[in-house]
Amino acid sequence: MTIRALIVDDEAPARDELAYLLAEHEDIVAEQAGTAARALEMLDSGSFDLVLQDIQMPGQNGFQILEQAFERPDPPLFVFITAYDEYAVKAFEAEALDYLLKPVSEQRLAACLDRARQRLAVKNEEPLNDPWTLQKLLAALQGAPLGRQGSPSEHRIPVERGGRIRLTPVEDLLVCEVDGKRIFVRIAGEEDGGRYPLHGVQSLTALEERLEGRRFFRISRSAVVNLDRIAEVAPYYNGKYIIILDDRERTEITVGRERAKELKQRLGLV
Repeated sequence: MTIRALIVDDEAPARDELAYLLAEHEDIVAEQAGTAARALEMLDSGSFDLVLQDIQMPGQNGFQILEQAFERPDPPLFVFITAYDEYAVKAFEAEALDYLLKPVSEQRLAACLDRARQRLAVKNEEPLNDPWTLQKLLAALQGAPLGRQGSPSEHRIPVERGGRIRLTPVEDLLVCEVDGKRIFVRIAGEEDGGRYPLHGVQSLTALEERLEGRRFFRISRSAVVNLDRIAEVAPYYNGKYIIILDDRERTEITVGRERAKELKQRLGLV
């Protein structure tokens, strides 16, 4: 059975990351909506089985969207996604199928999808959105990280180096880049100029959550750079820019025109 899923989040990187994780499941076909209004339009015009809904949306929040969706015939299952565990009880009261904490892990998402498949398989026998007991909801959350992710108090990042996991100060990170299914970092002061894999961080979106409040900037879908380690900025072509880091190799990174303006603003160049 193919499950049509709708991802609702006002942040494009978060939507793209979740779509990437869902693509690993052959029976899931996912579409995206960046606003509450667009989500409701798509729910009206299409037959969706599952909605993965960010709670913190500008204007209407996830619970308001769910209330309006329930006024429509044959509403889909809802899964709420957020960085705050305080919404667990409210998610239960709103009759959500499940609740995921950011950053969403592959294992936690897989468990959630298994639950959705089971519920959809019996949809003709019982109401899809029949509320669960609080104990079942909390059991579904077992093993998920609690509390706000990305707290500024997190000063170090786990990096795999020399067969060990070393807690590296975030200020020593030069750039973090996606390569395949892993994130690799360049670290200031390393003589070999090599890259090291992050440990326990599944996506750039998750990494951004952990670095929140610090001077890091996502220059593309696949790279986050430490603004304090940029030594030079030079115009390139077609509105692009080149940034040069202050490491031994003077690493150069291209910044697309769509991100160049915001980068210059963050660096105080405009």
